[in-house]
Amino acid sequence: MLALDGMRVLDLTQHLSGPYCTMVLGDLGAEVLKIEKLKDGDDQRKLAPFVNGESSPFMTINRNKKSITLNLKSEAGKEILLRLAKVSDVIVENFRPGIAKSLGIDYESIKEVNPGIVYCSISGYGQTGPYSQKGGYDLLAQGMTGLMDLNSQAGQRPTKIPISLFDVGAGLTGLYSILSAYIYKLKTGTGQYIDVSLVESGLALTVIEATCYFVNGVVPKVAGTRNHLSAPYQAYRAKDGYVIVGAGNQRLWKKFCSDVIDKPQWIDDLRFGSVSDRHKNADDLEQMLEKILVQEDIAYWVEKMGEAGVPGGPINSFDQALDDPHFLARDMVLEVEHPTAGTIKTLGIPAKMSHTPGQIRSPAPLLGQHTDEILKSLLALTDKEVQDLRLTNVI
Repeated sequence: MLALDGMRVLDLTQHLSGPYCTMVLGDLGAEVLKIEKLKDGDDQRKLAPFVNGESSPFMTINRNKKSITLNLKSEAGKEILLRLAKVSDVIVENFRPGIAKSLGIDYESIKEVNPGIVYCSISGYGQTGPYSQKGGYDLLAQGMTGLMDLNSQAGQRPTKIPISLFDVGAGLTGLYSILSAYIYKLKTGTGQYIDVSLVESGLALTVIEATCYFVNGVVPKVAGTRNHLSAPYQAYRAKDGYVIVGAGNQRLWKKFCSDVIDKPQWIDDLRFGSVSDRHKNADDLEQMLEKILVQEDIAYWVEKMGEAGVPGGPINSFDQALDDPHFLARDMVLEVEHPTAGTIKTLGIPAKMSHTPGQIRSPAPLLGQHTDEILKSLLALTDKEVQDLRLTNVI
């Protein structure tokens, strides 16, 4: 049994934030019905790299889902969606605000046929506010929330975080909100509407930086791998590259000085007496540390820190990370059999649950692969009714 066995989700999303949210729901056991546009489907299907004509990005975030193509601009298509909503628990959509209402499939319309529905809208700027009608993307969110400025050297070209951090963040915000609302529904029978904003989900990740600004009015700026609050907590130059040292508190600092770098006298150095002192004198600390660390390889220092109980590690390239024996041992790289693409690799499930572990039960669906199955099994349509819908471009 999986944790979300019995939950049915209508997935009206595309791109990344919404599909990521519904992917995790599927991993945890929910039945996810992905509603896609006729002919083209999710725009993500067009993104390279391709494997035998199938988009690798699409396959990665649409596992454990069933695909049904549906023309939501037709009355018959809207009627089918309303009938599916009546027998579902959750709807997730990431249309631009106002689109769902214009199609007659917004929360108020769905609530009339299913008062217990948990309806989650994910958009760039939320359903209200002066920017609500703008299209929102991860790059724009990183710029608007100040993250790109925090991550950029003064006078140089702005630098974004190289992953779609805010897209995935919005998906995770939607995820925990849906699960909370679903628990409430199980207790009361009452559904609710959830408004998730890409930019707000990203802004919420800056909790420490925002708190520091609220207290002292100082805007934190980029400092390479340094931390805004503590030291030594960054990457330092070693003989063959850079090694990360995570001795960010007093106990670890003392262990690092005495057991790793053999400098117990630094413990009593007034420049490094407290976390704040070390942070204030981070330049001096970096210069002094690197004179020692450059004498040995990264592997030497990682082993030395491990023996001392001080957090430390290498800076892997991305291919090294995906081949790391720790990640492999914990099933973070898995293989899935796809009907067209064949054997493909995908990231595993990060939460290891003792009684209800998530599972990759099926690969990403082909476009419209389950249309007939869903209409016949859930809505009891006959073969002729399904064929008529196909002939009239509803499915």
